[in-house]
Amino acid sequence: MERTHIPSTKLATIEEDMETSSKLPLHICHVHKLSIFINRTHIFFHSIALVFLLYYRASFFFFHDTTKTKATTLAWLLVFVSEILLSFEWLLSQSFRWRPVSRIAFPERLPGDDKLPAVDVFICTADPEKEPTVGVMNTVLSAMAMDYPPDKFHVYLSDDGGAAVTLKGMREARRFAKWWLPFCRRYRIKCRAPEAYFSAKEEDADFDGSEFIQDREDIKEKYEVFKKRVREKATVGDTRSRLGRDHPAVIEVIQEASSDDAIRENETKNMPLLVYVSREKRPSHPHYFKAGALNVLLRVSGLDCDMHCHDPSSARQAMCFHLDPKISPSLALVQFPQKFHNISNNDIYDSQLRSAFSLLWQGYDGVGGPCVSGTGYYIKRLSLRSNSIHEDGDPMKLRQSFGPSNEFIKSLHQNNKPDMLIHRKNALLNEAQLLASCWFHVWVCGGRLLYCNPPRPQFLGSGTTNLDDFLVQGTRWTSGLVDVAISKFCPLIYGPMKTYTFVQSMCYAELALFPILYFLPLWCFATIPQLCLLNGIPLYPEVSNSYFIVFSFVFLSSISKHLYEVLSTGFTFRHWINEQRIWMMKSVTSHLYGSVDAFMKKIGMREASFFPTNKVDDVDQLKRYNMGVFDFQTSILFLAPMAALVILNMASFAVGISRVIFLGELDKFFIQVFIPFYVILMNYPIVEGMLIRKDRGRIPPSVTLLSAIVSLIFYFLGYIIFM
Repeated sequence: MERTHIPSTKLATIEEDMETSSKLPLHICHVHKLSIFINRTHIFFHSIALVFLLYYRASFFFFHDTTKTKATTLAWLLVFVSEILLSFEWLLSQSFRWRPVSRIAFPERLPGDDKLPAVDVFICTADPEKEPTVGVMNTVLSAMAMDYPPDKFHVYLSDDGGAAVTLKGMREARRFAKWWLPFCRRYRIKCRAPEAYFSAKEEDADFDGSEFIQDREDIKEKYEVFKKRVREKATVGDTRSRLGRDHPAVIEVIQEASSDDAIRENETKNMPLLVYVSREKRPSHPHYFKAGALNVLLRVSGLDCDMHCHDPSSARQAMCFHLDPKISPSLALVQFPQKFHNISNNDIYDSQLRSAFSLLWQGYDGVGGPCVSGTGYYIKRLSLRSNSIHEDGDPMKLRQSFGPSNEFIKSLHQNNKPDMLIHRKNALLNEAQLLASCWFHVWVCGGRLLYCNPPRPQFLGSGTTNLDDFLVQGTRWTSGLVDVAISKFCPLIYGPMKTYTFVQSMCYAELALFPILYFLPLWCFATIPQLCLLNGIPLYPEVSNSYFIVFSFVFLSSISKHLYEVLSTGFTFRHWINEQRIWMMKSVTSHLYGSVDAFMKKIGMREASFFPTNKVDDVDQLKRYNMGVFDFQTSILFLAPMAALVILNMASFAVGISRVIFLGELDKFFIQVFIPFYVILMNYPIVEGMLIRKDRGRIPPSVTLLSAIVSLIFYFLGYIIFM
């Protein structure tokens, strides 16, 4: 993940120079007025419809009805609570649509290189078996090749697995960089991850001719040699990570083996400093997983290991905001979107996160700034420290907060020179060993965040291309979000006091609470109306009832607004169907399991854990993904709920059609017949996987049988409760 730190004292000097040197803005902010009008108009009418809908539900409990029984009251109560939860989730989500903005940076207007601040890049990896070393080294090389003064640029790799192959890969990457970096600079290559560059269908260099072609072939041959050497070093012992084992801190400045300090200094001027860090781990101390690894990097001095730099100007674009004297004093971070290079045209798993980075984060920025997205951002060093550093200089208090390193305590009040590690290598490496231990706690972050989404992706990573990785990743993310929702930092309580605006606190609340606010209502809507239909209990107004229009309007308003957002961000009707389907699948699986996991951690029933997303593609699974075919080779814990609910809805739909045909109850049960029809229609790939497909990616017959049994259990429970 791209995380950078910028010394704040340097920024102050630059800002003063810029005020007198240029009146041209370094960036502009465009407010999307048409989108604001459309969004707020929709909010107004949809809110009115929700009020009528909830009034209709509530009136059932306050007016006498001869058909009211304990069973019908329970069913209506469950549906009513679900509608309240979904309405609350919808209300929170509208905060993202209240004031969308977009930003454009002008890096060509920046001051000279000598006036730019120093930048540190942090790259995180944890498991070389799931995150292949060659891919990680491509990220390292792309970061080293960024368009920024090399003497002001440091690249750190945090290896939380402590695998020998990663350290050896760093040494090989350092050797290959001697050829790769000059090639990129000479021909102004835009994509500076060698694997992505040589795999591209179109040339992105600004040069042509025989000399360029020859140089390109030469560097390609050297890259193939580099890959071979890295893979040869990946022996069984090398690739075994130490995620669960104890080990001391390992820190190495990667450089050529030379006893001549002058040669080293000359190389440093032309190449960024490259540092390998593997923090200490002890069973008696919490590690905090990825956050803990970053915490260590913040003291020894980011990109996910699969998120390479796709545009070498990203650091300069971020500086357009950090060096603006009007916003810099309050600015903490500039966030770029996550984008992915391996997304198919169909994207059946919605791996590209369209809604978040093409829509929501623009609205988030307009009401105070987005949250940190885990990768692809540039953060100011000052925002990582509490204001108490400047208010209270007591060395003992600072040591309690930041550890026993005297050198680090001194650095909190000054701007160290970038080449300090060359002249004081041994002393500072000893200090770094202290800081890379696991005794200290996380840092404090404060200040405003901005979101910048340039036309060319600044960073490209690997999206999930199979259902198993997608749902496991979704479960992990859900667990982390719900951790926040049920902590003392719950945005509903903590947010309004700490955010820039109340609407921004609503954004934070929506992110933390949406898994809970989705899985509970969707499990209800996937079972209760269907079970009631099977038992002849109406839950919705008849077609002839005026409230039928209200329910129809709420449904059509929701899906049409979603379709408008998909189309307006440059996607297609097929993407809208995929997002509707994935929303249902994740709600009844990932959001459920992630929420349960968070609550179990809260009450101490299980310990926190971390599993990196697999970055190794299975050939058959990747082929099915590119064909737009679901691969159901995943855990039965994910498959059984989805298949069972689809089977229950198929049975309910069949009974509903029978009631319509033989009993003439279309007016009475139209909505309850439509709900299972919509579920089946959107989740047809599950039906296909159970009944039609015969390939390896289908749902196994044993799982289908088990799901059918679960559906029968649901039916009998419903029969007992609602009869």
